[in-house]
Amino acid sequence: MVNCCGLLTDKKEPVPLKGIEVEVEVRDHVATVVSTLHYENKEDKPLEAVFVFPMPADAAVCHFSAKIGQTQVVAEVQEKQKAREEYDDALSSGQQAFLLEESEQSPDIFSLSVGSLPPEESASIRLEYVTELAVQADDGLRFCLPAVLNPRYQPQGSEGGSAQVTSVPASLVPYSLSFSARVSSPRPVCKVESSCSLDPLQYLNTEQTQASVQLAAGHKFDRDVELLIYYKDAHQPAAVVEAGQASAKPGSLMGDPVVMLSLYPEFPQAVMSKMTSCGEFVFLLDRSGSMDCPMDSSHQGQTRISSARDTLLLLLKSLPMGCYFNIYSFGSRYDSIFPKSVEYSQKSMEDALKMVEKMKADMGGTEILQPLKQIFSQPCIPRQPRQLFIFTDGEVGNTKEVINLVKKNAASHRCFSFGIGEGASSALITGVAKEGGGHAQFITGTDRMQPKVMQSLRFALQPAVVDISVTWDLPKGVSVTPLSSSIKTLFQGQRSLLYAQLTGESSGASDGCVTVKYRLADHPSQNQLHFSLKPTEDTGLTIHRLGARTLIRSLETEDGEPSGGVKEKVVELSVQSGVSSAFTAFIAVNKGDGKAIQGPLVRRNVPTPMMYLRTCAMSVPQSLVRCAMPKSARAMPAPRSVACSAMPMQDRYAIKKKQKGFSSLFNRIGGRTSGRCIDSADYSLDDESEHTLSCEPQQPPREPLLQLISLQTASGSWLLEPALAAALGKTSEELEKPKPPSVTQEVWATILALIWLHGFKMEAQEEWELLAMKAVSWLHAQKAPCVAECVDAGNALLGVKVNKDALGL
Repeated sequence: MVNCCGLLTDKKEPVPLKGIEVEVEVRDHVATVVSTLHYENKEDKPLEAVFVFPMPADAAVCHFSAKIGQTQVVAEVQEKQKAREEYDDALSSGQQAFLLEESEQSPDIFSLSVGSLPPEESASIRLEYVTELAVQADDGLRFCLPAVLNPRYQPQGSEGGSAQVTSVPASLVPYSLSFSARVSSPRPVCKVESSCSLDPLQYLNTEQTQASVQLAAGHKFDRDVELLIYYKDAHQPAAVVEAGQASAKPGSLMGDPVVMLSLYPEFPQAVMSKMTSCGEFVFLLDRSGSMDCPMDSSHQGQTRISSARDTLLLLLKSLPMGCYFNIYSFGSRYDSIFPKSVEYSQKSMEDALKMVEKMKADMGGTEILQPLKQIFSQPCIPRQPRQLFIFTDGEVGNTKEVINLVKKNAASHRCFSFGIGEGASSALITGVAKEGGGHAQFITGTDRMQPKVMQSLRFALQPAVVDISVTWDLPKGVSVTPLSSSIKTLFQGQRSLLYAQLTGESSGASDGCVTVKYRLADHPSQNQLHFSLKPTEDTGLTIHRLGARTLIRSLETEDGEPSGGVKEKVVELSVQSGVSSAFTAFIAVNKGDGKAIQGPLVRRNVPTPMMYLRTCAMSVPQSLVRCAMPKSARAMPAPRSVACSAMPMQDRYAIKKKQKGFSSLFNRIGGRTSGRCIDSADYSLDDESEHTLSCEPQQPPREPLLQLISLQTASGSWLLEPALAAALGKTSEELEKPKPPSVTQEVWATILALIWLHGFKMEAQEEWELLAMKAVSWLHAQKAPCVAECVDAGNALLGVKVNKDALGL
């Protein structure tokens, strides 16, 4: 056992990464990102620096180069094992080499190895990728530069090993970050918002279609860098045709033009007004220890688990009568509130809410695979389509295994996923939603969870779109090869992206047309988009690379584990397009003057910012420290020496004597408490012990909106009771006195609750809109007299002016 010596920081060990510069070019809803990493060896011996870092899950890495002194070396894409061997051969022969590879477990983690950096030498690594921007609930486009990578929980017995991540608290990160973005669109840029401090937005032309923004100095690495970009009239279908590469072979993907279509389906209003009242709603809630952390880095707000409890309250109150539901919790184990889904009623809702109130982040690790298997093993209820909602902070190591399971069961359900907090795996959250035909949402910084979740519930209540087909109408002589897999789901107002390769030329017509046909609630519908085949100027090869990435991703996930033939096809496509994949890596070797670098090579793991020591371990008197022991085989990355770093308090751990054998996220563990080292051969981290490290702050009393919502019955009404009077800020006598004599107490109470929501909480309408619709439906069913008189009396009592039509009455 090698004794641990503390955190890997610039104070304990020289860290060769000195700074990161990021430049982003956003064109409409596609971003090109160029990152430059500056390394410097201040030691007296050659170094190998290894940096494991996060990337957006759907990013297409398309360029990797290194500059050493005045020498520029551009990397090429090779089959992964061949690239690793070339890298090792270069190091062993004293040459400089650079290796960039994607994790085999998750496509949103990359490892960068900078080998044989001589003493007093510096190197600049340039990394370029392209990515699509996701549409948010408020029509903003979200760009995220992941700056936080938390070690991923690797369940025992799962496939493969986890990437070895060296992490330190955000305040100790020894390198700097500068970030700037340039935004352009055919439509005006309304605003750019961020969870980080930005310098003021600068418009670059009078039409305001171009703007630039940059990160304010002093970024603390305690959060991802997120931009929300708002355009005027954002929901416009569009097509971009990009010319092929002149040097590439005609007929090949890179040689032919590629088209990217942005489709925004608009469904008939008559159909959309009939929201479904059936369905089986299954909620799967992460209760691992990391859910105890605050929602943002200020330490002031709600914890993730507390926000999730409030969200479940809102969801349960908004479900339609006649549906079925169940709630599962998971950590190192899992359980459910009911043995199987039950019909939604006042009693089942009350029983569930009592259990939700008691939920804590006390279930250990993040093993999501087993509860998903249990949910999928349950028989579906006839005429009740299954809708699965997953809430997690998403730090798992077996991402591909989880996504493949969802894909295998995609025919029986729709999956809506929510990534909570900084560092959640974008590959997991977007992957399960995409394969499960649902929608993904990320909740970070000061975002409220509730409006995003309610948007997804509205999607889930939309009638399912089936029989989706795409047909192309192109001029004679032009053929199309789709690069995207078939569209699995369509939601009102949500964008669908399609990529296709266009082969051949037309002597006449220069326009094409694409038609999307589908059935919605047994109504056949279609949307058409006409577009010019003339290539758009000055897009580089962005669309080609995104198209190649889309095709690579669909091949990688084809029927679970890819076959040998599929792997060969992916490698060929990756090499041809210069876009990374799970089976390839970027390799660059600087042969230079041919002289070998002298001296033994020392490995340095560059620490990554880690959220949890900053947010969760403040009350813990001693730190737990882990060591990643050397491995015989090269994992990603393969440690050649011991790397020490702080261990996250992301799960409810206690140390106890171990009987035999231990496996977890880190292959071997050593902890240091009170200055004494603990041997991993004798101890393990256990999530069942009573001695827990919990950090949930005392929660403030529930806000008035949630108080009011908690009192609604399953049918949609409110009862005239003291608790309602308190929520409305009145006494029971004040509430009862103005009630018209011919109206029941329940009708009066329900109208008062609706008036209060419309009068005082319009800014949160997205959160209560569905349960208000349920209340209005209940009132219509009562055929209550004197509704106008009730509304007037309620306005006078509450001191607002809400008209009857606004209430839907």
